[in-house]
Formats: sequence, C-alpha cells, structure tokens
Amino acid sequence: MKNMEQARFNMVEQQIRPWDVLDMRVLDLLTKVKREHFVPTARQEMAFVDIEIPLGYGVSMWQPKLEARTLQALQLQPRDRVLEIGSGSGYLTALLSQLAQHVTSVEIVPELHAFAEKNLAAHHINNLTLVQGDAAQGWPGSYDAIILTGSVPVLPAAFQNSLKPGGRLFAIVGDAPAMQARLINCAVPGIFESVTLFETNVAPLQNALQPKRFVF
Repeated sequence: MKNMEQARFNMVEQQIRPWDVLDMRVLDLLTKVKREHFVPTARQEMAFVDIEIPLGYGVSMWQPKLEARTLQALQLQPRDRVLEIGSGSGYLTALLSQLAQHVTSVEIVPELHAFAEKNLAAHHINNLTLVQGDAAQGWPGSYDAIILTGSVPVLPAAFQNSLKPGGRLFAIVGDAPAMQARLINCAVPGIFESVTLFETNVAPLQNALQPKRFVF
C-alpha cells in the first residue's frame, strides 16, 4: 500500500504538475479516486505510468496527465451536467462525477460498458447514467460540458449544438500522428469559440464521422 501511494504521489508530482495542471481540485481528486481500481487486473502495475493502458477493443485508458489536463480545461462546476462519449474503464467517468452534478456516459462496446459499470458500482458512485450505445456523431440532450474520449477526424456539429450557453466541449480532432486537443466554448446559442490546447494522438472513436477524402 505504501508503494502504491508513493507511485500515486510520483504520478502527480512528476507527470501531471509539470504539464501545467495546477488546479488543486483536480490534483486532490487524483489522490482520492484510486486509478489502480479501474485498470485491468493484469496491467495494474502500469496504473501510474506515463503511458496509455490497453483495455482491448482498440481502446486505451489515457495517460494520467491527459486525463488531468482535460479535467482542468473543462472547469467543471457542482451543478454541471456532463456528457462523456466513451466510458472505457470508467475512471475518467468517476473523476467527472466528483466535480459535476450528473454524468451521462455512453460506451459503444458492450464489454467495456459492463467493465465500467462494474468498476463504478464498486465505488458506489450514483450521480451518473451509463448507456451502451453509439454516440460517435452526437447524443440527445443539453449539457454544460461534453468530453470525447476518442479522437474524431471531423467534429460533428451535433456536439456543439448540444452545449448549453456557457457550455464547454473537449475534443481531440484530426488524423494521426498530429491531432489537436480543442476546447470549444458556447458563448450564446449558435456562437462558438474554439481554442487549441495542445497536440496529442489518441485512438479514434468507433464510427467517427469521416471527412470527404480525395481518391486518385
């Protein structure tokens, strides 16, 4: 247990703080929600390493610093209603649930939906709705914050249009190897401001909207 807590401390101090994550709410949360409980058993020794952790089905847990940077960027408030596209292991869902009023998380892969459901139930987190379905091109409802956990070559307008005034959308847009992590703010309905936060490279969402590509 002591070694686990030391590894968690090192993750925060050596990976996350140096990546300009200084929001104490986020840093405190990373010590509270036990990341190792959401990692597949065979890979638990990798829980605090600065790498993606494969979950199967072409999906991986993000690097810890990417999870933390995204939470900081979204600036979640206690009354926010959040939409997460891609539940994965349920870890990021758990983090979101601690900062917001309610999280709706949609996972296309039935096995990952069941894995996230099991992990979240074990932590008695109940301010969320887990759905098994395809939300790669949008999901009904109106939200204060939306996060896509897989990349999209093209960002469907449906996501922006699901933001409430003042809402924020985090999406990783583009093709490998150079994708842009973007934060899109909805000032008023129909008016959006997009800021590129950093470059990264993550696996695409299944059934993501594809651009028209020239074929020669």
